[in-house]
This record gives sequence, structure tokens and C-alpha cells, in this order.
Amino acid sequence: MARLTELSGNELQDLLALIGDADSVELKLTLLETARASVGAALGVDALDAQIRQVFFFDTPDLALNRAGLVVRARRRQGERGDTVLKLRPVVPAELPEELRRSTTFNVEVDAMPGGFVCSASFKGAADNREIRRTAAGDAPIRKLFSKEQRAFYAAHAPEGLALDQLTALGPIPILKVKVRPEGFSRRLVGELWLYPDGSQIVELSTKAKPQEAFQVATETRAFLETRGVDLSAEQQTKTKTALEFFASDSVPV
Repeated sequence: MARLTELSGNELQDLLALIGDADSVELKLTLLETARASVGAALGVDALDAQIRQVFFFDTPDLALNRAGLVVRARRRQGERGDTVLKLRPVVPAELPEELRRSTTFNVEVDAMPGGFVCSASFKGAADNREIRRTAAGDAPIRKLFSKEQRAFYAAHAPEGLALDQLTALGPIPILKVKVRPEGFSRRLVGELWLYPDGSQIVELSTKAKPQEAFQVATETRAFLETRGVDLSAEQQTKTKTALEFFASDSVPV
């Protein structure tokens, strides 16, 4: 997956420090759109195993939350209860309050992909799929989707004076997600296909690892994908940034 060995000495030191204090590491790789079918075949993916999801973001039209490093999201999931998340990035794990780190719904994760990495803190919650839809349509207050703890986390990191109910629903972005454990590989891989309003797509392959095994997992996963003929040369993109770009005011950089 990520070419961790190609980082500079300072970047590697920064990454090691973040990983050492994180709860988990997610290794991500953007694939070429044209390679989606061949990669699926190489990994033994059955398209009928894919789960349909809808992601809504909540922000201002000029993306004030995004500029503050805060992402507010709700996700509807086929056959399962929906979920919500408030994500703050970048963060330094050692600077986060201990009470947050002890919460079972709070997670600090390093996302690593070829060319870069970022550490984020996520406060997760559950939500009813129908309520997410009603809220996105403007028929219910946004704050009701989130737990008391999530609302407190939002208040601590959102721009001053910007309440949850003042945000705008952005989306949805439809997603297809599939999990697979390829023959000859001991780890589970996750594939996500994000479908954007202009017809473009992002195809992402990922796997999670414990902090102490991140470098080994990255090496093993990359070697496995190369033996299966997976093209690893695609330009790397981030799903959330690309999604928000479609909803941002034309004059606002993301």
C-alpha cells in the first residue's frame, strides 16, 4: 500500500510518533478507474456482496468546518443501522484529553497512502437511516442526529458561533462497499467505490492494522497486490475532499 520507505527522514520520524500514540492505522490506495473490473477479478470480489451506502456531509456553503479541520458526516447503510461521525484532522494524539481517549466511541487513527499521511480523531455514533434522510431533507434538526458527547466535541472545535443546526446538508454521495479476504492473503481488504455528481469515481482499496504492525502490513499488502497485477500508479485522491469540492461555493478553495 503506502510507500512508507520513500518518506524523508523527518517525515518518517513524524509518522512514527503519530503511529506510536494512535489507536489504529488505515492503509489506503486509490486505484485507476479503468482498473476497477480487473482488480475485482484479481482479488476474487463478488459484486453482489457490495453494500449500498449514502453519505451526507454537514457544513456551511463556504465550508467553514472543513477549513477548521472538522468533518461532520452521517451515513445510511443498506441492511444495517446508519452511523454518524465527527472527525477532526490533523491532530496530535498526545495532546488529546485523556477522557476522550478512554471513550469507546472515540478513535485516533493514522491514514497512510502513497505520498502522505494524516492523523485524525473520530467521534462515532449510531443513527436511524430514516432519521438521516429526514434530517438531510430539512425535516428534522441536525443536532438530534448526534449524541451529547458528539455535540460537546463539535462545540469544542467548530468555529465560534456556528451551531449544528445552522449547517447545510451536502450530498448524498452514493457508495458501494465490499469486503474481501483474497485467496493467498491473510488480511481482509475493503474496496469502496464513490460515485460523484459529475459521473467521476474514486475507487479505494484499504486495510486496517494495529500501530505496531503497520509497516509490516504495508509491505506485505503491497507485495501481494503487485503479485496479482494490481496497478499501483494511480494519482492518490481523498474521498471526503473530492466530495466537498462538488458542494463548495465556486470561490472557496477546499
